Amino acid sequence: MVDDGIEEGDVLIIDKSLPFESGKRVLAYYDGGFTVKRLLIENGKMFLVPGNKRYKPIEVTGEVVPWGVVTYIIKKC
Repeated sequence: MVDDGIEEGDVLIIDKSLPFESGKRVLAYYDGGFTVKRLLIENGKMFLVPGNKRYKPIEVTGEVVPWGVVTYIIKKC
């Protein structure tokens, strides 16, 4: 998520009460693990978009479990 300003050692604050909406950074359980990605819903399809241009968006084809929306990033000093 380096292109989204999230780096190793940062602390993320996750709000589980917020709805999953297109364009939000989310914490989700998908394909056997947790991931932080930007959610994109387009033409009836759902994608998890990495914040690193070296990786391609992941089309969600299985079950995704929403855990919450990233509301704050605390940077490591």
